[in-house]
Amino acid sequence: MRFLIVILLAGWHAGPAQAEPIQNPVAVFSGLDKITGRIITFDVLVNETVQFGALQVTPRNCHTRPPTEPAQTLSFVEIDEITLSNKIQRIFSGWMFAASPGLNAVEHPVYDVWLTDCKTALPETGSGSGTDQS
Repeated sequence: MRFLIVILLAGWHAGPAQAEPIQNPVAVFSGLDKITGRIITFDVLVNETVQFGALQVTPRNCHTRPPTEPAQTLSFVEIDEITLSNKIQRIFSGWMFAASPGLNAVEHPVYDVWLTDCKTALPETGSGSGTDQS
């Protein structure tokens, strides 16, 4: 049994080296307003909050991999809802994966939000400005 554990540990350490993830300062999200049917794309600085409808979206980081590795874009995101009684309620806190938007997308009765990308800088038009994609 001890021999098997040593072999497993040796194999675990012998895997290919992976480069450190690239820390990006901007997370890119898409949001669907189910009432109007409009899809909005919006950029958010890491640790900043942007409001999308009744939701407040705050990415805590946004990682990508170097071009020499398989693509993987992920972000740890916190999303709060401003309720009708004007209280803030956390509805999501977790990792979002751009390659699997359905895995951890926020599905709200009125709004859906999902990560689409990470960027190294905001567009020159300013932060949090959404572009209509409908």
